[in-house]
Amino acid sequence: MTLANLENLVLINKLKAEPPDQYEFDGMVSAAKNSLQDSQVEGLSEGSQFSLAYSAAHALALAALRWHGYRSDSRYLVFQCLEHTLGLSKEKWQVLAQCHDKRNKAEYEGMLDVSPQLLKELTSITSELLSLVDKLGAIQD
Repeated sequence: MTLANLENLVLINKLKAEPPDQYEFDGMVSAAKNSLQDSQVEGLSEGSQFSLAYSAAHALALAALRWHGYRSDSRYLVFQCLEHTLGLSKEKWQVLAQCHDKRNKAEYEGMLDVSPQLLKELTSITSELLSLVDKLGAIQD
């Protein structure tokens, strides 16, 4: 992990440095756990499962960024930063970026095209994110 890369993003106004907040962090992780668990409920459409798993992935990516003392208004950038906040491989955060694009198409154009394989990858990566975020532990004052 190279947090210097995150500092560079602050310098160009892509990220904001902001002290981490344990309460906010815990809330994001709790919401992510609930969404990820709900995404596994039998009988849900693939679209609903995708939406819930995507929400969980975003909450975890944002929680990791906040744990390190940064904030972003860009959903896409939050996923890109996973390489630096949690050590997630480029290949995996690029899957999340692909999911972000699909989420935007669904949200703004009403077109959700999710394959069972992409949903499986999203769920797997989100589970991995949860594990990595849990390993961060409590925010140090």
